[in-house]
Amino acid sequence: PRPHYRFQSFSQSCASTLKRPKTLTFQSCLTGVLDDCFCDVESIDIFNNFKIYPRIRKLTERDYFRYYRVNLKRPCPFWPDDGHCSIKDCHVEPCPESKVPVGIKSGNYNKYSQAANTMSDVVECEQAKELGAINSTLSNQSKEAFADWARHDDAQDHFCELDDETSPDAEYVDLLLNPERYTGYKGPSAWRVWNSIYEENCFKPRSVYRPLNPLAPSRGEDQREGFYTWLEGLCLEKRVFYRLISGLHSSINIHLCAEYLLDEGWGRSVWGPNIQEFRQRFDMAETKGEGTRRLKNLYFLYLIELRALYKVAPYFERAIVNLYTGNAQEDGETKDLLLQIFNEIKAFPMHFDEKSMFAGHKLEAKTLKEEFRLHFKNISRIMDCVGCSKCRLWGKLQTQGLGTALKILFSEKEIKNLPEHSPSKGFQLTRQEIVALMNGFGRYGSAPCECGLLPTGHCALCPVQQSNMLVLFVSDLRRLSTSIYQLHHFRQLLKEKR
Repeated sequence: PRPHYRFQSFSQSCASTLKRPKTLTFQSCLTGVLDDCFCDVESIDIFNNFKIYPRIRKLTERDYFRYYRVNLKRPCPFWPDDGHCSIKDCHVEPCPESKVPVGIKSGNYNKYSQAANTMSDVVECEQAKELGAINSTLSNQSKEAFADWARHDDAQDHFCELDDETSPDAEYVDLLLNPERYTGYKGPSAWRVWNSIYEENCFKPRSVYRPLNPLAPSRGEDQREGFYTWLEGLCLEKRVFYRLISGLHSSINIHLCAEYLLDEGWGRSVWGPNIQEFRQRFDMAETKGEGTRRLKNLYFLYLIELRALYKVAPYFERAIVNLYTGNAQEDGETKDLLLQIFNEIKAFPMHFDEKSMFAGHKLEAKTLKEEFRLHFKNISRIMDCVGCSKCRLWGKLQTQGLGTALKILFSEKEIKNLPEHSPSKGFQLTRQEIVALMNGFGRYGSAPCECGLLPTGHCALCPVQQSNMLVLFVSDLRRLSTSIYQLHHFRQLLKEKR
């Protein structure tokens, strides 16, 4: 039977600990039930660190998920470009086309490759290893199906501004060779990006200031109380929007703290966890309670994406869907691993209930949903304003992953009506969306574990506990899982510092 959880406000659960030592206050407050749902922090920790994280880590190392096609040269649509960061660690090394698996380079024609591979002419094409032959050997019926599918893609209600993969500026990036880490990119340019996201896209009036906003006038406790009075007065949908963006921001900050540039001596950069940087962003005392709220929003984000994966499982369980790279053995193993993850997710008992969103009057709900979608789509465009190329890469990937999760959550009817043995015009995911979704979720889930949410010795799958070294993980499903993981390790380091 599902356990009964009692809601306890942040002020009730944490106010009594404000005067304790900061390492203790940090650990004592990150616990209990999350806002706007019936799931608790502890259940997510155990589920992620023992069930999901090890499998996601393996999945995102496979060829299908490690190569991401992205355009990092798109101009900022909102203000003049500051110019790209000149710091060497901001650079992204593109992957030579010769290194990209042939099936990935073949583009949209691989979306239903298992069905296509049953055709003798396509088999001959693969044997010839000529990419250009793929289009010419498809039957007219298959070509029309792909054309219909492409037209549907163009007309779909995307939550993100997708890169044009056919653009000459779009390049493949090996995510494993371009990890997310602190590059030195900071200051007014970075602040302007996040300020634009929060102040202009989170349904907030300009008279209400976000706590600890470096660009806002200082108003002390009145500013904080006014902000949360405003937030709790919003409808559920707008509160969810803010918590998703805050959770995304927290995940990114955890990874930057976990892979911080500690030393550049002797021509070799040394990366590792920066405890002080982590405390400045998340410690209960140093952030006056904001750190715990931020981390709880990370868990909320994890639940939203977990629910999206639960919903989209039938799409991938169909025999017609193959994660195609051109290597039949690897492709089969990759899909098997993905289905194992879906089976674990189905067993999780405390999923977020998205049916409570956009459930009012039909016209009002439709208007609110469209406003929700357009605000998030605008945030995905802001990522083209990030001055650091590596930060832009991971910002674009993670926002696209979250946008794909939202697209899934609000396409339930289309997913239920998917045909088993033929392409569907009702719901589709591009390879770009699939890679971003899984990589982003993986990053979120690794952060809490590396910050130390589990007691010492309980994270048997976490080798960084014993070596005091943080393992670097990449991509959107993976990035979410990695955030949970990294958060666990940071908390272990804080224990050792006491």
